[in-house]
Order: sequence, then structure tokens, then C-alpha cells
Amino acid sequence: MSYAVFTMLGIVAAWFVSNVTRRLTADRIRLDASQFWFIALTGFVFAIAFAKLPFLILGADLLHNAGTLLISGKTVLLGLVGGYLGVEIGKRYLGIRTKTGDRFAVPVAVAIGIGRLGCFFGGCCYGTPTELAWGVVFPTVDSIARHPTQIYECLFHLTMAGILYVLLLHGSLRGQLIKLYFLCYFAFRFATEFVRPEIDWWGGLSGYQWVIVVLFPLFCFLWIRDRGDLALVRD
Repeated sequence: MSYAVFTMLGIVAAWFVSNVTRRLTADRIRLDASQFWFIALTGFVFAIAFAKLPFLILGADLLHNAGTLLISGKTVLLGLVGGYLGVEIGKRYLGIRTKTGDRFAVPVAVAIGIGRLGCFFGGCCYGTPTELAWGVVFPTVDSIARHPTQIYECLFHLTMAGILYVLLLHGSLRGQLIKLYFLCYFAFRFATEFVRPEIDWWGGLSGYQWVIVVLFPLFCFLWIRDRGDLALVRD
């Protein structure tokens, strides 16, 4: 129940924030209401599909700490990538070539940051045992204090939302904010996987970390490619 509540709160907050980012990007990202909602919808559908995909293919046995498939069995990592792909597909269908990521970056970070609180109160996505002062006991799991990795994620995404907003406000890294957000999250998630009770797939790394090994250079390539395209537009 808590997961659904915080997910809805995240979506509502993202909607309000998107009105702010729309005004800040109005001079270079021109989308009418129907275009925006079509792109947002394709992004959302692909995000949900990709978030669920690993659990449908591999099952919870290979993805520890997953929660139930219907409610909480999803991964933010692939959900973000699916959302990115869905937006690009939606734009291609509409014939839109404008870089739209700057408009979506802050709302997405806000939505996920708030949504992670649902994981915390729902008792899923917890971390490994710890003796640190901020360790949390999740009664539905055991009586051992654990890393509150859901809170780590919440703080990361909300902090990124603030950073991305400041960059957007000052016009910095135009056209690259969504990729900056992804690359920072990949690095953060790779590091925090070591305090999650995930299954070791190979080489001491979890399945999520191996996915990041593939995704990080891919988005570095997209950053470099788009930087060249944006330079041509400015020229």
C-alpha cells in the first residue's frame, strides 16, 4: 500500500515540477500539449515494461530483494533506460528532432526520489546488515539493522533534482541533463550495490552492476554524439 501511495505522490509532484521545467525550456523545446503527453506516455509505458522485464525473464530467484512482481517487482535502473527509449520512439513517431531531455530530467528525479520512500516504508529494496548509527530494522525481513538503501536512493534522486534544476536555471549543459542524471545514477547505483544483498552473478558483481558496465559507456557515447549535434545547432 505504501509503495502505491508514494508512487502516486511522486507522479503528482513530477507533474507540478514539469510545469516549471516547461517554462524554463520554452525557448528551445517547443511541444504542444498533445505532443508532450504522447511522448510522456510512451516514456512511461516503456519505463514500466523495462522495469518489469528482468523479473519476468529471470524471476525473483536471480534478483534478490525484488518484492512481489505485481506491486514492487521492478528495477529503477532499467526503468530509466526504458523511459529514455520510449521518449525517443515517441519523438521519432511524431517527427520531433528537438532534444527534450532537459524538460524531463528534474521531474523524473523528483518522482523516483519520492517513490523510493514507498520502498522504505514497504520494507523492500533494503541493504545489507550494518552497525552504523543510521541502520534500520525492517520487521518484515528480520531483527537486524540494515543499510536503508531506499533512503540513500531517495536522497540521491532529490539531490540530483536540485542540481539539475540549478543547471537548467543557468542554462548549463543544455541538451545533456537527462544523460548527466543517468550517468550519475549509474555510478551511484554501481557503488551502492555493494551494500545491497544482491546475488553475485560473476566476478563479485551483481546483475545490476553488469548492466551498468554496459550502459555507462553507451550513455557516454550518446553524450559525445549529442554534444557534437548540439554544437552544430548553435553554430
